[in-house]
Amino acid sequence: MAIVGAGASGTLTAIRLLTEATKPIEVLLIDPAEDVGRGVAYSTGCADHLLNVPAGKLDALDGDPGHFARWAGAATGDYLPRTLFGRYLGEALTTAVRSSRSARLRRVRDRVVGVRVPNGVELTLSSGNVLRADAAVLALGVFPPSCDWAPEGLRSSPRFVRDPWAPGALDRVPGDTDVLLVGTGLTMADMALALDRPDRAITAVSRHGLLPRRHVATPAPAVRLAGLNGRDGLNSLHRTVTGHIRACLRDGRGWRAAVDSLRPHTAATWRNLPRADQERFLSTYLRYWDVRRHRMPPAVADRLRDVRAAGRLRIRRAEVLDAVAEEDGIDVTFTDGRRLRVGAVVNCTGPRTSLRDVRDPLLESLLNSALAVPGPHGFGLGTGEDGRLSNHPLWTLGSLRIGELWETTAIPEIREQAGLLAAEILSFVDMRRRPRPRDRYGLALSTGAEAAEAFNEGLDRVLLGRDGAIERMTAATEADPGFGLAHAAIALLEYESDAGVRLGQRLRFALDAVRGDERERAFVAAVAERIACPSTRGAALLKYIGEFPRDALAISVAVPTIAFGGLTHSEQSWALIERLGRTFGGDWWYRGQLAFVRQEQGRWDEAESLAAAALAEQPASGHAVHARTHVLYENGMHREGLTWLDGWIRDWSGEATGRAHFAWHAALHELMLGDGAAVLSRYARQLAPGRVTGPRALVDSGSLIWRCAITRRWTVGHARRVLDVAPPDWLTRPPTSFAALHAAVALAAAHDVDALRRLRRYAAVHESVTYRRAIAPACAGMVAVLEQRWATAISELESACSALGAVGGSLAQREVVEETLLYALISAERAEEAARLLSARLDRRPSPLDRDRLMELPRCR
Repeated sequence: MAIVGAGASGTLTAIRLLTEATKPIEVLLIDPAEDVGRGVAYSTGCADHLLNVPAGKLDALDGDPGHFARWAGAATGDYLPRTLFGRYLGEALTTAVRSSRSARLRRVRDRVVGVRVPNGVELTLSSGNVLRADAAVLALGVFPPSCDWAPEGLRSSPRFVRDPWAPGALDRVPGDTDVLLVGTGLTMADMALALDRPDRAITAVSRHGLLPRRHVATPAPAVRLAGLNGRDGLNSLHRTVTGHIRACLRDGRGWRAAVDSLRPHTAATWRNLPRADQERFLSTYLRYWDVRRHRMPPAVADRLRDVRAAGRLRIRRAEVLDAVAEEDGIDVTFTDGRRLRVGAVVNCTGPRTSLRDVRDPLLESLLNSALAVPGPHGFGLGTGEDGRLSNHPLWTLGSLRIGELWETTAIPEIREQAGLLAAEILSFVDMRRRPRPRDRYGLALSTGAEAAEAFNEGLDRVLLGRDGAIERMTAATEADPGFGLAHAAIALLEYESDAGVRLGQRLRFALDAVRGDERERAFVAAVAERIACPSTRGAALLKYIGEFPRDALAISVAVPTIAFGGLTHSEQSWALIERLGRTFGGDWWYRGQLAFVRQEQGRWDEAESLAAAALAEQPASGHAVHARTHVLYENGMHREGLTWLDGWIRDWSGEATGRAHFAWHAALHELMLGDGAAVLSRYARQLAPGRVTGPRALVDSGSLIWRCAITRRWTVGHARRVLDVAPPDWLTRPPTSFAALHAAVALAAAHDVDALRRLRRYAAVHESVTYRRAIAPACAGMVAVLEQRWATAISELESACSALGAVGGSLAQREVVEETLLYALISAERAEEAARLLSARLDRRPSPLDRDRLMELPRCR
């Protein structure tokens, strides 16, 4: 096991691994520093720099309260020098090494500059050596403060102390000059005491001008708080916390006891807050939280009060606007218009939380290779619940989890994380020693090797978007008839692809299976709910994904793809996929999924980059191809898109589940280029009934027939044959609004007015508001088009267009209703309205077809 970083978090992790290992392991503790346990926080040699937490809360191990205080010969309520705690951690590690029966420690005095995960973990050191391990923990501690706020003239000055915690940093402050401290938090308090001189004036500035509050010498007894979760949003949370503080003030415990009682709930509350509320907290409440949550030791607060009373320290509410550095000093201008001349400026803004601009080769290696992704709001790194980065044997703890947990930098939190992480890693090692079959993303499979291999082959085909997944899953059940997970997977795939013929039997096999761990049983139950209760829209399956976010099969079904209709749409799908970034990281399949999300959001460059990266690793990735296809189409790159897509169809689409859909996309390019002959030829070769059956016949073939009929009155024909090979229930009682829309389009192409009217009546009384607001008027509008009642058609289709976003599917698919509206406007000779619609489309996505139609309008001749 490799631990990168020998500060407090790395040392605590090493202690737990050494203490809890019951089988032989070697722990590599890698750090260029001479001592362990110090890091940035505890390497200071200044006696004025005290711990911000009483000694009684800083034990290295659980289960031995007061261990640090006894070691130091102090009372549990004492605030001791920080350097003392660094020594304590070093001795605790030495004790753990001596007492460990199964593990041994090897110190490596070097810096890790790169990571690879070919099989296990490869760590490249600055010396050029490479270390190999089964797993690695990134215990990197905190990073130097950001200097983004500093004017250019200040950044280049030798009188600017960029990082006050760097060794010898304060030596550059001239002894006979005044000093400006930027920031008024705990770092400022430490620097002010370290720099205080009888003849020196120190000024500290920050945007809010707030100082950390003072700890009390004798804290009030602990207060319990229940029911805090953040799910109801920031306003509700604010009311709850405010009421709790008031209650503590009334009963004499004080506000500090109330704030401290929030600590066990902070991480879960932060995770449950909606992202917008998290951002509002950061912009509105953060500073007020920080000064009350992270308080000064009483001795530090008293000394700071005395220095201020003596006039040697002034606190100002302002920001640095400009700075002119000269040989003998720095002239600083503030946002309040005041000016100040000082001999040095010290950056006391605290450790940076965003890693985007950290120039650290290890972090750059992780982010550039997509082994890690930035955490929420760009803070730290994205991790799973167990601190793991993506699907590789890489974990982290402490400050790098700030975006996920928020409260994660204090020793009590780090100690808890180290314990959980050590248990996770030791379990991981044990599984590597006694391998149990697993799926592609590490989830255990309760079966033998043969069935597991077949299951994984089926999963691979789902992830690639290729045929044969059900057949390979069936082979898994034949190898192991009691493999309930595979039976449930088959049932789910058959249900979602509308190919089920033995759903009940499959579900019985799955439910009757006596084997299976908690995760597998949860999957079976979720599938059973999905099939037996379709009205719940797969709520149990979505909950399952929340609990087991590495189940790529479940995710593939939940998100609309070329193969499945999905349980989510638009923003729901986006949120689900983006949340999974910390789980899947740079995985090619995940990149393809995220690329599709990005193109739906109109973030074309990001979508193109993600799709290209996925295809470079896996050229057969149907999801990445689908995303890139949409990027090219929506940007009007019809010739380039057609050439590229035809090449992929020729080389890779032989077994693609969505090959008909890719042919449809290619036909759309040809349609936009005005090449009717090419569309006719492609339809006959790749989209005619017989070549395409089932749902795809409606979604692809039927919609193409209708679009050709209403653009330049090209006749593709065979619409009735499309209805013959489509799922009958999709034409009468479609299971989703997406299915209903395409049923309406195919019925319109077949000129089946009676069936369209029946579908409209079904949609008009449906329990789903999307059926009522989008599908019913779409059906009515198409009936009116077929009957050439143009005013009614235009009114109904405009109503449908306004509600189409909730139908799901892609913009290119939903566009068929806008095409129908345009056809009605042109037919009704409402040229001005048709011109506005065409002009907007040309601005969004140019095409020869739309340019020609615009020029053919009466006012454009």
